[in-house]
Amino acid sequence: MTIMIPAWVNGRLQPVEKLEAHQRGLKHKAVSVFVMNRGRVLIQQRALEKYHTPGLWANTCCTHPEWDEDPAACALRRLDEELGITGLYPTHRDQIEYRADVGNDLIEHELVEVYVADAPNNLRITPNPSEVMATRWVDFYDLSADVTRHPEHYTPWLQIYLRDYQDAIFGDLMRAV
Repeated sequence: MTIMIPAWVNGRLQPVEKLEAHQRGLKHKAVSVFVMNRGRVLIQQRALEKYHTPGLWANTCCTHPEWDEDPAACALRRLDEELGITGLYPTHRDQIEYRADVGNDLIEHELVEVYVADAPNNLRITPNPSEVMATRWVDFYDLSADVTRHPEHYTPWLQIYLRDYQDAIFGDLMRAV
């Protein structure tokens, strides 16, 4: 199935096939979600079938919106599709642009709408095995320290978020814990 995502080509936003956008390193729209619970972050280990960064740990979920899809609706859709999570109400935190090599001669050059959702203690998680091979809750500060110590276990974008945008995404949330 061909997935078309919004990407900038010659200064104009247009639908581009997802793999082509990554092969050409085109700037494209993306969505990232962090689900939190009392200072802990739900992270996922990407399925081995993923065409880039398989087996690496990432934030709760991340994706590309479909053409003309609202980013908030996209965040809800992917929480359900990747993790079977429903009933959360993510809050928009920031818009972030980054460019990173993700292996296999692929480049993520994303303009990301970042969302954070507060989860109840009894959150039901049902990972889609074609997307996610494992999940775990990890203390935010432990995650930040481990990403610094062992970056090879984490996706480039999670490293960038925690290194360069930690306060914009989590600042007031972590001070409230």
